[in-house]
Amino acid sequence: MMNSNDKIYVAGHNGMVGSAIVRKLHEKGFLNIISRSSTELDLTNQLNVHNFLQDESPDYVIIAAAKVGGIYANDSYPAEFIYQNLMIEANLIHGSYLAGVNKLLFLGSSCIYPKESQQPIKEDYLLSGHLESTNEPYAIAKIAGIKLCESYNRQYGTDYRSIMPTNLYGPNDNFHLKKSHVIPALIRKFHEAKVENKPFVEVWGSGKPMREFLHIDDMADASIHIMDIDKKILESEVDSMLSHINIGTGADITIKDVAQTVKEVVGFCGEIVFNTKMPDGTKRKLLDVSKMENLGWKPVIALKDGLKDTYEWFLENNKKLRE
Repeated sequence: MMNSNDKIYVAGHNGMVGSAIVRKLHEKGFLNIISRSSTELDLTNQLNVHNFLQDESPDYVIIAAAKVGGIYANDSYPAEFIYQNLMIEANLIHGSYLAGVNKLLFLGSSCIYPKESQQPIKEDYLLSGHLESTNEPYAIAKIAGIKLCESYNRQYGTDYRSIMPTNLYGPNDNFHLKKSHVIPALIRKFHEAKVENKPFVEVWGSGKPMREFLHIDDMADASIHIMDIDKKILESEVDSMLSHINIGTGADITIKDVAQTVKEVVGFCGEIVFNTKMPDGTKRKLLDVSKMENLGWKPVIALKDGLKDTYEWFLENNKKLRE
């Protein structure tokens, strides 16, 4: 079990996921948290990462650092997405092993699963079909992270765990109109259309794809829950290699309905126009979260409540945002 005085290194603490995990750790009474910004520590530099881990010798490592983005960003910068994510996870996982870190948590993404997966998606469906082409490089990097954890567990007896969250949203998200994920992009579009009194908002795709969304605070709570579970209890639900576990709500919604809900939360009075010339991505992506539920965790934040919370954060930080 985790002790409040244990030294915990959170990689990517300035990002949406990492910052939420740090907030939740503080909330739960963990005080000995270490972090480094990207200007202080380049996680793609193997020597620097290994030296840092040797010097700090953390008890736990949480890998929330990653290069992330939506369909446009993944499709436009595939080399950056695969290279940076491979380097970050390889340096941190191998460096943690060399530094004697026995317990580590790697955060992946639900995009690791095949494009045409049976729904809901079970953990066993990994590597059972073709990936979605628009984010294949990112997905391959995340799959490699899972296999790194499994391989170190098999060969060295480490306790490196992987969790695969569904689509995340919440405070500290990236609200860039082209490089962000669907919810922050929609929030910004509807907000700017409201302020400028525009007659309509254009939404990419047909609006028909189904997506599952999880608030980042729920994700952070799930991360700590998994880190704090006894190894034997975890192995009763997953295999002896401590393979990945899905994290989600177990329910999905159409992009059309998400757009309508964001419109209501923001207070935009115009119309929604769907641009069917833009890609939809995977038609449906709902995770089977039965393993996580069996391990004693469920989300508590409803989508509309989470969207209100996210929009409030956006308004408070709007002056800092740039295209």
